[in-house]
Amino acid sequence: MRSRNAYNVQELAGAFGDLGTFIPFLVGYLTVSKMDPVGVLVAFGIFKIFAGLYFRTPVPIQPMKAIGTAAITHPGAIMPAAILASGLFTGAFWLVMGLTGAVTWIARITSRSIVQGLVLGLGLSLILEGVRLMDGDWLIAVAAMSLTFVLLSYRRLPAMLVLLAFGAVTALVREPGILTELAGLSFRLRLPHLAIAGLRWEDLVTGVLVLGLPQVALTLGNAIVATVEENNELFPDRPITVRAVAIDHGVMNLVGASLGGVPMCHGAGGMAGHVRFGARTGGSLVILGALVLFTGLFLGDSVATLFKLFPASLLGVILLFGGLELATGALGDSPGKQDRYVLLLTAGIAMWNMGAGYLAGLLLHHAIRRGVVRL
Repeated sequence: MRSRNAYNVQELAGAFGDLGTFIPFLVGYLTVSKMDPVGVLVAFGIFKIFAGLYFRTPVPIQPMKAIGTAAITHPGAIMPAAILASGLFTGAFWLVMGLTGAVTWIARITSRSIVQGLVLGLGLSLILEGVRLMDGDWLIAVAAMSLTFVLLSYRRLPAMLVLLAFGAVTALVREPGILTELAGLSFRLRLPHLAIAGLRWEDLVTGVLVLGLPQVALTLGNAIVATVEENNELFPDRPITVRAVAIDHGVMNLVGASLGGVPMCHGAGGMAGHVRFGARTGGSLVILGALVLFTGLFLGDSVATLFKLFPASLLGVILLFGGLELATGALGDSPGKQDRYVLLLTAGIAMWNMGAGYLAGLLLHHAIRRGVVRL
């Protein structure tokens, strides 16, 4: 019998282990791309709750990285409607890949050394991104890192909850005006609306060619193959399959885009962050999803104020520890020399582009197997 979800202080702390990735992209989508916060947060909230209840492990729900980066860095050229179109394309693509079983075949030809390389590359990338977020605020970052290292040894005092409190106090000391803004928060129920009714052909073309297609390899490598590997290694009593995860990607993006949400995915890095700070069941996702859903429905107009309680340096520390958790668990059993070549090539290129890293590792692995390359 599969383990039941737990709802306790440890799961509450672990629920916030993915904020280092979640909040920066969310801020970009809402402030730069001008997405409606209600649709975005409600979609995330619903599917975080669903993932926690269905998988019963800390399988994260994150913004898709390639799509998010392209959209946020080209606000004038990529409009909200194109972002919604990319979600529809992504959903349809992975639903077909899952239902036909094509994603299972792809996973079958993917060696363990390729997956380990993807995980290692992602872990190192998260560490570097965490350091980048800390840049310019090293006093707070070092204090938060030191506090986290000490508290991770004490299960009775969850490191994440102390870290969040430390960040909030720091933000309030630096900007006392935030207290006034918090006191003025207004609770008003707003429901998402059907957001795809007015899509134009130009939006669909941009959503598919500029945003959706470049994301495919990244989703395959990180959000599906690496996530399944990470989950099944950490929680062998609650295994998941690439087919189920692909279908889940399809459903959540088709529904999410219809509600006005942004393209969503899973990710091994997010899972490592949840686990590093205490999550062991899907209860952490249910807790976080309920908070995000409540915020979207009742505090959609005040999200910008709430984000001010999370300094960038704090998010950098969270990312750093998630990356450390992921990278240190990537090697597993000591691989042979040829597998190390595949692993390191995959990891190195994956730090630049996850999809390119996956393809490079796949080509080298099969070239070695067929005797084309001898190392």
